[in-house]
Amino acid sequence: MQTLTFLFLSLFTLRVAHALPLPFPAKTISPNKFNLRASSNFTVSPTSISTSTSASSSPSPSPPSSNRNKYVIAHHMVGNTFPYTSQDWLNDIKLAHASGIDGFALNVGSDPWQPDRVADAYATAQNSSLNFKMFLSLDMSSLPCASASDAAALRALVTPYLSHPNQFRYSRSSSTQAAAFVSTFSGESCKFGQSSVVEGWRTQFAQHPDLQGKMTFVPSFFVAPNQLSQFTGVIDGTFNWNGGWPVELTTASTGSSSTTLSSSLKIGGIEQALSNFIGSPESDRQFLQAFSTGSGNAKSTNTGSIYVAGVSPIFYTHFGKDSFNKNFLYVADQHLFSKRWESLISAQAPLGSDTDPTNGTLTQSPIADQVDIVEIISWNDYGESHYVGPIEGALPTGSEAWTDGMNHTAWLSLTSYYAEAFKTGSYPTLSSDEERIIMWSRTHPASANATSDTVGPVPGSELVLDAIWATALLSEPANVTLQIVPSSNSTSATPLSSQTFSVPAGLSKLTIPISVPDSDANADAGVSMRGIVERGGVNVIELDGGSQGFKFIKTPEQFNYNAWVGCAGEGCVI
Repeated sequence: MQTLTFLFLSLFTLRVAHALPLPFPAKTISPNKFNLRASSNFTVSPTSISTSTSASSSPSPSPPSSNRNKYVIAHHMVGNTFPYTSQDWLNDIKLAHASGIDGFALNVGSDPWQPDRVADAYATAQNSSLNFKMFLSLDMSSLPCASASDAAALRALVTPYLSHPNQFRYSRSSSTQAAAFVSTFSGESCKFGQSSVVEGWRTQFAQHPDLQGKMTFVPSFFVAPNQLSQFTGVIDGTFNWNGGWPVELTTASTGSSSTTLSSSLKIGGIEQALSNFIGSPESDRQFLQAFSTGSGNAKSTNTGSIYVAGVSPIFYTHFGKDSFNKNFLYVADQHLFSKRWESLISAQAPLGSDTDPTNGTLTQSPIADQVDIVEIISWNDYGESHYVGPIEGALPTGSEAWTDGMNHTAWLSLTSYYAEAFKTGSYPTLSSDEERIIMWSRTHPASANATSDTVGPVPGSELVLDAIWATALLSEPANVTLQIVPSSNSTSATPLSSQTFSVPAGLSKLTIPISVPDSDANADAGVSMRGIVERGGVNVIELDGGSQGFKFIKTPEQFNYNAWVGCAGEGCVI
């Protein structure tokens, strides 16, 4: 029998995408801790969970503990915008604004053309009349930081926008004037020619005369919470980038390969184990605890330390050793995007009558009152698959293999709902013209054998479930039917499998398994998905995945654990 173990990396492992070192060792936990057992069957049971906004089924939301404003920002990779015109920026700004997003964190790297795109973004925001904001996120995995001149170059990037009318400004304390917000990706090893990292950031950036007192500095330094105290006098808060995914989840297998391991997982055991981590705010709690005890306190008082939480729908990258050498995924099943949002919203989402861990809302005590800003990762990082914006601009070479035909803008129709709930402290009541259903899935089985993939199997795919994930946002109760249909005739074909759920008004999270029958004519053609919302005998919404381009096939040419996402209904943002 194969032996399956889980490797739980530290909650604060650094982003592998940039080959950053781990701050402390990983820990291996026996599968017996979760009563996992090997099986030749890998199944997903149809399940549902509802987050109702109706007065009869929802508890009264608790208002935020303070009247400070909360914001939703999207991380925008300037490095993918080389061909952008002002019209492209305007299109992004309008779509983001319509989705409840207040601004872009402009991830700027070392390419010499990127400052010009940053200038275009700010100018377009100013001309848009939408009060849409921008701030710089200095990508310190790309920008040099070894010398004082490198720091001077960073200051030269920041200073032109300190007084820009569309510069995002923030202060957690009502007694402190809001200053220009500046962030980073990484930077925890930068010395700028000084004796230490702390001295480098203090003397050459945060307290340099060019910037001192003129900005609010909230970086994403990849350090453990108890290490933030060394940055006293340097930072105003922290951005928990890795909180967006269950980065601590991966697998290790003895005597088996990753391509066969997923077929040996029994959903009843693994699903329960994984559900403890999907969308969990545990890493947020540890950072916030560091602030409350003063160990992570920065330039501000305890009540003034700013906390930014990362939210992301997925993470998958598949670059070979001849490219960026990034080939892995983070588990994004069990409605990661929704559950992560719900863990950051003041109003507790009701559990409903079905507490199956596939779809269940996290029940940890809320930390939402302490979260100031949600940063969506990302708007357009195609190389890591977590884009929620349109596929446009200049994609990283090779990423088209997993992004072509894999539109994610339907996730913006979830973003708008959760963004309003985060900022107001209560879930919005939906009108009839705001109803929609969002569905997503991957395009081949977790255990598939790719016929011509030169990169190889994807670490982490052992934990991926073969399922259709759906979210219904409804103004009234209805029956929602999810179906697996032949891809060759998805609109009118008799379903291969079907499950109907009776759901209340509000948001309901639904799941059914997906597979290609072995002894069926569809084995080569593949299957697709269909979702139907029916009320009073009338189909009021129908999402046909096949007509929108979705197909699930048994044997792909290349591995692709990216998601296809679709939306139907008047309430779809796009």
